[in-house]
Amino acid sequence: MINIPEVKLGIVAVSRDCFPMSLSEKRRVAVCKSFSEKYGEIFECKTVVENELHMLKALEEVKGAGCNALVVYLGNFGPETSETLLAKNFDGPVMFVAAAEEPCGDSLCDARGDAYCGMLNASYNLALRNIKAYIPEYPVGTADEVADMIAEFIPVARGIIGVNNLKIISFGPRPQDFLACNAPIKQLYNIGAEIEENSELDLFESYNMHAGDERIPSVIADMEAELGEGNKMAGILPKLAQYELTLLDWAEAHKGARKYVAFANKCWPSFQTQFGFVPCYVNSRLTQRGIPVGCEVDIYGALSEFIGTCVSGESVTLLDINNTVPADIYAEEIAGKYNYTHKDTFMGFHCGNTPSCRLTTRTMKYQLIMHRGLEPDKEPDITRGTLEGDIIPGNITFYRLQSTADAKLSAYIAEGEVLPVATRSFGGIGIFAIPEMGRFYRHVLVEGHFPHHGAVAFGHYGKAIHSVFTYLGAENIGFNQPKGMLYKTENPFA
Repeated sequence: MINIPEVKLGIVAVSRDCFPMSLSEKRRVAVCKSFSEKYGEIFECKTVVENELHMLKALEEVKGAGCNALVVYLGNFGPETSETLLAKNFDGPVMFVAAAEEPCGDSLCDARGDAYCGMLNASYNLALRNIKAYIPEYPVGTADEVADMIAEFIPVARGIIGVNNLKIISFGPRPQDFLACNAPIKQLYNIGAEIEENSELDLFESYNMHAGDERIPSVIADMEAELGEGNKMAGILPKLAQYELTLLDWAEAHKGARKYVAFANKCWPSFQTQFGFVPCYVNSRLTQRGIPVGCEVDIYGALSEFIGTCVSGESVTLLDINNTVPADIYAEEIAGKYNYTHKDTFMGFHCGNTPSCRLTTRTMKYQLIMHRGLEPDKEPDITRGTLEGDIIPGNITFYRLQSTADAKLSAYIAEGEVLPVATRSFGGIGIFAIPEMGRFYRHVLVEGHFPHHGAVAFGHYGKAIHSVFTYLGAENIGFNQPKGMLYKTENPFA
């Protein structure tokens, strides 16, 4: 997977001057031993921070080691000023965690560290200084427990580092009468991302300049190998290969000071008539490599995809929350076989942008809906270019981070699965099942004014994604609340 950060962790132990520094140091050594045995490398800063001068020395050590994510470990009560200034001055995500007391036998005197108490003051001081930090659900533990917490911090840190070094490149504007992809950009800057907005004409010019590119044949060969027997429309591959090179070259030339890129590109209605194809397959190929391409100039959809890619370390997709499951499919294939009501299910669909590795079969086809309007009663030509097939069954996380129309950061996350049930339809599509989806649909998606696109990560990553959204400052994060837990807007008499 390219285009995502590699996390290099560092850990700094802190100590209150009225507690033995050796206690914090000994506990840090135990944490690092446990982590390295179970998970791998972590840079162990030898300086224990007791005051501001120690803080500066420790900061230089972790910077010199190339750390881009930091664990501040309260081995005892901790120096609340120095430890929070350490977080303030470190350029990257920071986690705070504290030591639990070890077995004490008959006496708990010299070995007591009171980090349980110190964590409270640490959080208070972080708030005083407006410093963001990741704090686990229960941030106090033994060496083994803290090592496990640090491991859970890694995907969160990867998401935060990624966003803080991301440039979203868009080619728009959004299609007419498609206000769902409205994207107030202020929140992008607030969370540390950058955006470069271009016109579809810029993209068209660049595409034409790639005509005859000597790399096109090798890209075609790679596409042929990926599609295999699904290569049903080989004649469109040269144009798709030319377009793929156009996007990759644009990303390289325009990412500037940023390390990572994502695209949000217009793909209809004039795209087909001018470029002569639909771009879905190319979008799927870039997304599979870790360069998400949001359809229909969905800037926050692309951002959401990128976060999911960073958290999971794997490819994701962006789908319409599209249609209900027909009653006959539910009755024949789902009822009595899976523990879901009809309202728990829906179909997630998009034209053909889902990576091939996420499909049960992979076939190059044409965009059926566009073909009806642009090429009625003729063989597909300019509507070719979709990658189609049913989405592989398994666990998923459906989620989105969005700026509302009044520029507030909002989000949702729901875990569920794709069922191993044939959709009998077209596009990249699957039958999704999420517990209490009907209520979630009404009181989070509809009530929260979310657009029809949702990002999909292939696995249950809700915990880490929620932590990333919280760190980035989402004011409200909806989720599929269980029965008996009413939504704020839910009618208790319904």
